[in-house]
Amino acid sequence: MCVYRFDNLNQVPDPMLRYKQLLFLAKKLPPLSKDKRVEANKVPGCTSQVWISVEIIDERVIINADSDSQLTKGLAALIVEGLSGGSKQTILDVPPTFIESFGLNQSLTPSRTSGFLNMLQVVKDKVRLGGDVST
Repeated sequence: MCVYRFDNLNQVPDPMLRYKQLLFLAKKLPPLSKDKRVEANKVPGCTSQVWISVEIIDERVIINADSDSQLTKGLAALIVEGLSGGSKQTILDVPPTFIESFGLNQSLTPSRTSGFLNMLQVVKDKVRLGGDVST
């Protein structure tokens, strides 16, 4: 399981280096297919456009995401890489303080932190529903 893979981010003392790491993660995150970039997968309450897709395969949660903002895409990558592959219950048990494990909560603006929490909530909501719901 993959929960909390980026613990080393909190060891980076410089906030600008943390941002650079997020931008690097954004570049590594594969783009979301057009059929997943739909209104039902959009994250509400984000300044940037963010789409999150959740599938449940063999009792494991598979998360994919994309954004039109590289920094937001990096935050989405933390969720994808940090949580994808986990069990449904593991994902549902992730606390809102999840972002603190990366040491980013002091570096991000309140709107970015709120957007990250909205992304996490969308993942949890989709897990409760059994994955993406078609519109």
